[in-house]
Amino acid sequence: MDRNKRVGRDRRHNPADTRLPLGPRRQQAASAARPPSAPAQNDHPRQFSKRSGAALLWLLGLCIGAYLVGLLVQGSTTQNTITLDTIGWLATLSGLACVLVCWIAAARSRARRPDIILAATAVTSTVFADTVYYLQLQGSPVIVSPLPADVGYVLFYVFMVAALIVLVFRRLRPLGMPVLLDTLSGSFGAAAILAAVLDPVLVFVAGTALTGENVLGLLFPVGDLVLVALIAAIATAESRRAGRRWMILAAGLLLFTAADVTYALGLPTAQYVVGSVLDAGWAVGVAVIAVWVHRSTEPETPHPRPGNTWWTVVTPATATAGGLAVLLLGTQLPLTPLPIILATLSLVVATVPLAYRQQIARRLARTDDLTGLLNRRAFRADAAGRLVADRPHALLVLDLDRFKELNDSLGHEAGDHLLTAVGTQISTQLRSGDLVGRLGGDEFGILLAGASRERAIATAERLRHVVAEPMLLEGITLQTNVSIGIALYPEQGSDLNQLMRKADMAMYRSKAGNTGPHVYAAADNQHGAERLRTLQELRLALAHDQLQTYFQPKVDLTTNTVTGAEALVRWNHPTRGVLGPGEFLGLAEESGLMDELTLIVLCQALDQAARWHRNGHLLTVSVNLAPGSLADDRLADWVGDLLDARGLPSELLMLEITEEFLIADRPRAQAILTSLRRRGIRISIDDFGTGYSSLSYLRDLPIDEIKLDQSFVLPMMDCPRTAALVAAAVGLVHSLDLPMVAEGIEDAEALAELIRLGCDVGQGYFFSRPLPAADFERWIDERRELAGTS
Repeated sequence: MDRNKRVGRDRRHNPADTRLPLGPRRQQAASAARPPSAPAQNDHPRQFSKRSGAALLWLLGLCIGAYLVGLLVQGSTTQNTITLDTIGWLATLSGLACVLVCWIAAARSRARRPDIILAATAVTSTVFADTVYYLQLQGSPVIVSPLPADVGYVLFYVFMVAALIVLVFRRLRPLGMPVLLDTLSGSFGAAAILAAVLDPVLVFVAGTALTGENVLGLLFPVGDLVLVALIAAIATAESRRAGRRWMILAAGLLLFTAADVTYALGLPTAQYVVGSVLDAGWAVGVAVIAVWVHRSTEPETPHPRPGNTWWTVVTPATATAGGLAVLLLGTQLPLTPLPIILATLSLVVATVPLAYRQQIARRLARTDDLTGLLNRRAFRADAAGRLVADRPHALLVLDLDRFKELNDSLGHEAGDHLLTAVGTQISTQLRSGDLVGRLGGDEFGILLAGASRERAIATAERLRHVVAEPMLLEGITLQTNVSIGIALYPEQGSDLNQLMRKADMAMYRSKAGNTGPHVYAAADNQHGAERLRTLQELRLALAHDQLQTYFQPKVDLTTNTVTGAEALVRWNHPTRGVLGPGEFLGLAEESGLMDELTLIVLCQALDQAARWHRNGHLLTVSVNLAPGSLADDRLADWVGDLLDARGLPSELLMLEITEEFLIADRPRAQAILTSLRRRGIRISIDDFGTGYSSLSYLRDLPIDEIKLDQSFVLPMMDCPRTAALVAAAVGLVHSLDLPMVAEGIEDAEALAELIRLGCDVGQGYFFSRPLPAADFERWIDERRELAGTS
C-alpha cells in the first residue's frame, strides 16, 4: 500500500530465534548448580535435613547451657577441686559439640566453601587447646607456660583470620572502589580503638623480658586487633548487601575478642582465675561462631536494602570517628605508636573515598546515564570550546526514525537497549579527536574535528549504514534508520548555537525527504519554520475536526463486485486545501500525535460503515492501525466498545496491520490478535512482502487476508522476475487458505494478469481513487446502474 495513503508508516524488524544470554548467578546451595534432571534426593547435600540441623543446634545449646550452669555453681561453692574437674569435662563436651556442628556443616558444603572449612578448623583448634589445657590442669597443680595448648590458641587466630579474609574478599570483589576504601578505613579505625584499649597490655609486655609467655601475651592482642579489623570490614561490606548472617559471625567474634581483651587487661595484675565467668565469654563466642558455620550452608532469604541507606556509611563513619578520638587521646595520654599509626591510616584512607566520589560525581554530571556518552550540557560545553576560527569543523545531528513507534510497540526497555547500542555503534565509527554526545531522547550530536564538507558527508553516510544494520536486542532483531543533518563551521555559523540550530533544521529536512544525510542550505530556514507552523496547525486540525476520511473500494476480481473499502485520511486545510497523508503523517509520528489521529480515522470509518449497514450496504471497512495502538493490550476491548456503540457487526471491520508488528514481538502479537478475533474483528496483513520476516507467522497467527504491496504490482508488467514473485506470493497465500488482495492496480493489463494468477481482491486507481463518503456512495450506485444495464 502507498505510504501516501496510510495512517501509519513502516518499521522493519528481523526475526530471531535466540535471546541474549543471561549472566551467571552465584548459587549458595549445591542443588542450584545441578540440572533439573538431577535426582530429587540430591537436592539436600549429604542428605541432612533441616530437622537434623535443628537437633544439632539443640545439642549444642544444651551443652553450652550445662557448662554455663557449672560455672555459676562453681563460683558459689568452696569445693573448687571437684567442681573444677566437672567444669573441665563440661567445657570439653560443649567444645566437642561445637566441633561436631562445624564439621557437619563443612561436609554439607562439599569443600566448596573454604571460609567454612577454615572456620571449622579454627574452632577445632581452640577446642583442642581447651581440652589439653583442662587435662594438664587436672594432672598438675602447677601450670608451666607456654603450654602445649597455646599452639591451638594461636592456630585459632591463624585459621579464623584466614576464614575472614576469604569472606571479606568474596564480599568485596563485586563491589566498587569506594566500598573497598570504606572497608579499609573502618578496619583501621576499629583496630586503632582496640589498640588504644590494649595499650597498657602492650606496654606491660614490651617492658618484660622476651620469654615464650610474653611472646604469647603479645600474639593474642595482635590477633584480637586483626579480628576486630576484619569484623569491621565485614560490617562495612555486608551493610550494602542483602545477607544478614554476618551479624551472627560478628557477634561470636566480638564475644570471643571481648573475653580476650578482658583477659589481656588482667595480665599485669594476674587477675584471671580458671573457671571464672570470663571463660563463658570464650565458650559462648565459639558456640556462636559454630552456629554461623552451620547457618552458612543453608539458603538465605535476601533482604534488599536501598543503596543510599544510612547503614551503608555508619560503620566507616564510626570507625573514622574512633580513629580521630584515638589521635586526640594521644595528645593527652602517652600511647604506644601502634594505635597512633592505625588511627592515622584510618583518617588518611577515609579521605580517599571522598575525593573519589567527588571525581565520580563530576564525571556523572557530564555523562548520559543510559548510553555513557556525554550528556547535552557536557557536549555543548566541550564543542563550544573546540570551535576555533582557523580550523574547519562539522556538526552532525542524528535522530532515529520511528523511535516512538518502537517504544510504543516493544516498551521503553527495548528502546533503551536500542539507544545504548546505537551510541556504541556511533562511537566506533569516529576518530579519536571527534566528539559525540546524546542530546536527549533519540537524538545524538557529533562534532567532527577538522572535517571538510566531503568528510562530513562520508562520515554521515557511514553512520547511516552502520545504524541501519539489523541488531539483536532481547531476543528480537531490530532494524532502524537515522536522519542526519549537517552544519559546517565556520561558513554556516560562528558559534555553537547557530550550528546546532542549522544542523537541527537540516536533520528535519533529511527526515522529511528520506534521502539520507542533508547539509544545511539557506532554503532549510523556510522549511524549519514551515514545519513548526504545520505542526501547530495539525494540533488545531485534530481539535477542530479538519481531518476527513476518504474511502477506496476493494473489488472482488471474480465477481467484479465491491466488497469493502479502505479508510484513508485527508486533511482539509483551511488555506492549503486538501492535503494527502504524505504531507503530515510523518510529522504526526514524530510529535506523538499518531494515536490520536488513528482514533479519529477509526471513529469516522465506523460511523460511515454503520450508515452503510443501516442502508443495506454490507461493506467491510478496513482501517490501518498505528503501532502505538497495536501495542495496547486493551485494544480489543475499546475497539469492541466502539462497534457496540454503533450497533455494527464486528465482522464488518477489518484492521490492517504491518508485518513489523508481528515480527517485533510475536507473543504479544499472538495475544492481541487472538483477542481481536475473539471479538469477531477481522485482521489483514498490509504491505506483505516488504518486511524482513519469517513466513511462520502466516501459519501461527489468526489472519483473515493478505495485502500484496503495490511495489510488486506496479512494475509487474515490465519485470518478469517481479511477476514471478507475485505468482509465488499468490500461490503461497492460497496454500494457507487465505485470500490475496492486490494494491496499486492502475491499468487493465495489470488487472488481467492478476486475475490470471488467481488474485482474489483488487484495489487501485484503475477502479477508483480514494473518495469522500458521499462521492464513494455515488460511485457505487453508478457502478450498480452500469452493471444493471449491461
